[in-house]
Amino acid sequence: MSHITSRRLLLGAAAAAVAALTLAGCASTPAADTEGSSSVDAATATSLADFGSFADLEAAAKAEGQLNVIALPRDWANYGEIIDLFAERYPEITINEQSPDVSSAEEIQAAETNAGLDTAPDVFDLGLTVALQNTDAFAPYQVENWDDIADALKEPTGLFVGDYGGYMSVGYDSARFEAPKALDDLLGEEYKGAVAINGDPTQAGAAFAAVGLATVQSDGTLDDYQPGIDFFSKLNDAGNMLKLDVTSATVASGETPVVFDWDYLNAAHTADLPTWKTVVFPGVGYAGYYNQAINKDAPHPAAARLWQEFLYSDDVQNLWLKGGARPVRMEAMIAAGTIDQKLADALPTAPDDTVVPTEEQSTNAGTLLGEEWAAAVQ
Repeated sequence: MSHITSRRLLLGAAAAAVAALTLAGCASTPAADTEGSSSVDAATATSLADFGSFADLEAAAKAEGQLNVIALPRDWANYGEIIDLFAERYPEITINEQSPDVSSAEEIQAAETNAGLDTAPDVFDLGLTVALQNTDAFAPYQVENWDDIADALKEPTGLFVGDYGGYMSVGYDSARFEAPKALDDLLGEEYKGAVAINGDPTQAGAAFAAVGLATVQSDGTLDDYQPGIDFFSKLNDAGNMLKLDVTSATVASGETPVVFDWDYLNAAHTADLPTWKTVVFPGVGYAGYYNQAINKDAPHPAAARLWQEFLYSDDVQNLWLKGGARPVRMEAMIAAGTIDQKLADALPTAPDDTVVPTEEQSTNAGTLLGEEWAAAVQ
């Protein structure tokens, strides 16, 4: 399977997030008895304590026997290996991988369309703009490793929580192009019809971040994304903007030879195209995390909460790292000695100056993009 570039909007964070990414560059009623029958409503559980123990949560989830995930491409930040590990660890739970290539907004739409049905998503992988617009769709839950997560990277009650992140980059086929050294290089004649972004920035995270990167690389600030919109308008007017969803297949075939995307996603394309290279422009770097959330109407609420605990475990945090992404618990795991140091050392060097949008900046940017984007690139 392949990831498309209409993926999810980012979790904005403040100084704690920047520090974490920079470091990465260098008593309650038991939920289940022994038969696995629940004595607590899993849909109201806000932490592991509500189930009684981890074993009780596992028993409740196994009794449900299903987990519906959505928008998880297997080649996106190592999700394939992560999903397979859950399936190996919990063979009693069938994982239903739904619509792996949809956007954040479409995840929420799927939950609304399938509300009350067994097919509704149990969990979401989202970004801040979409998450902030849909907090009434989420169930609060604080994972066992909650204290390891920087406050700037989690909604205080656990409605949504950052999980893995990276830097916005430009990937390119080095057999066809010289390495772009600056953003404006992409306006050159040699990039005619060659530059793709990650979907629609009003719905998709990597596209949203591409506009953010263009903003700060154009001497703008995250308080106003207009310079980034203006850059892509110029790119479009020059005939260089390629309006095509990016997948591993389009990169391998040469259909999308230059791509704005997260560094860990661009780096993964070398498996299909050995001449593919990734650059993070000098100057100001743009970073962000994706968020996990639980559907408040999840048809399998215990399995949804087990999935969250699984994702924030040491094993899976290291699997994000294996996928080239920076896990949200990385700083705490370094201190505890549980990080895979070899993988950590292999990460690209973090930019000296990194910005991450705050919640307010992300919300304002989303509003501006909704008003201006379509006309700018029509």
